Amino acid sequence: MKIPILYSFKRCPYAMRARMALQMANIKCEIREIKLNNKPHHMLAASPKGTVPVLILEDKVIDESNDIINWVLNITNIFENNLNEEQIDLTEHFIKVFDERFKFHLDRYKYSNRYVDSDAEFHRSECYKILLYLEDIISDDNWIFGSKLGKLDISILPFIRQFRIANTEWFDSQLEIIKVQKLLNNFLDSKLYKKIMHNYDEWDIGSKPAYFPFN
Repeated sequence: MKIPILYSFKRCPYAMRARMALQMANIKCEIREIKLNNKPHHMLAASPKGTVPVLILEDKVIDESNDIINWVLNITNIFENNLNEEQIDLTEHFIKVFDERFKFHLDRYKYSNRYVDSDAEFHRSECYKILLYLEDIISDDNWIFGSKLGKLDISILPFIRQFRIANTEWFDSQLEIIKVQKLLNNFLDSKLYKKIMHNYDEWDIGSKPAYFPFN
């Protein structure tokens, strides 16, 4: 069987969540780190929408991060937590909220100069409202639903990381999201995060193959 090819960009939250799933399942890929302003023709031929991650398998191409996570889950259960029905529903709900509403406002907060008439403080406030909602469901343990990392954790923490980076001092001073802050710190201190953020050289035709996960 051919090794899958994974097109990725280190800091992209969608690519990060896909790498976490692949890392947890120890699925070996040839990783091709790209720059978003220099997308390889081979990637665009496989996935014309031109976003990462793109996972090229022998029989198909998966170019949505959620689909890559679900593909991994069809192979092996990478999560040890046993969720109840309410937690399963909350997982899917919050993934949708972060992929749609949170990401929309995050872009206009963090990159307000790229959008006409964008009010950065308004968009920050809209993101913050979602974090307040999230705060109410986070456990007192290390992760959202307890002591074990789950699908919701890997799906939304890369976006919360970006939100914090936009103004670290402001984020860290917010007393209403103590659990969110602790959750993010647990993530940033985790071995999983450090492994998926390994530095790879930018890929180009003729580059020596690089592999993920990095051991």
